[in-house]
Amino acid sequence: MDLTISTCFVQVTDPDAALAFYRDALGLEVLNDVAKGDSRWITVGSPAQPGVALVITNYVNGSPADNDAVAALIAKGAMNGVHFHTGDLDAAFARIAAAGAEVVSEPADQPWGTRDCAVRDPSGNLIRIDQPPAAWS
Repeated sequence: MDLTISTCFVQVTDPDAALAFYRDALGLEVLNDVAKGDSRWITVGSPAQPGVALVITNYVNGSPADNDAVAALIAKGAMNGVHFHTGDLDAAFARIAAAGAEVVSEPADQPWGTRDCAVRDPSGNLIRIDQPPAAWS
């Protein structure tokens, strides 16, 4: 079996703020933006990986109490987030920090061999970005 990743989802509380972060701060391209009532599914992707999409959405299939529970988990960072690679971590971090992202950790060498940083999207999801060593390429 030969599986590849095509799409993953990130739950957000404010689609407009999330769109500004993922598009403007991270530099991802908007591939699709679909609204239905108060729910939105915004698909973004990187030109460097045209076959992989990230859907940022505020849709929860449940009751208003479920929406509140999910929002609380997102705010705590409990929903996890996305890990990205870049060839220039310092430049990526400077762009994202200048856009006003909440910085969790500045670029630093990690004991497992990569250099990375961490920020939070406007909903509280953790976003890690690393620059792997050349030996990993």
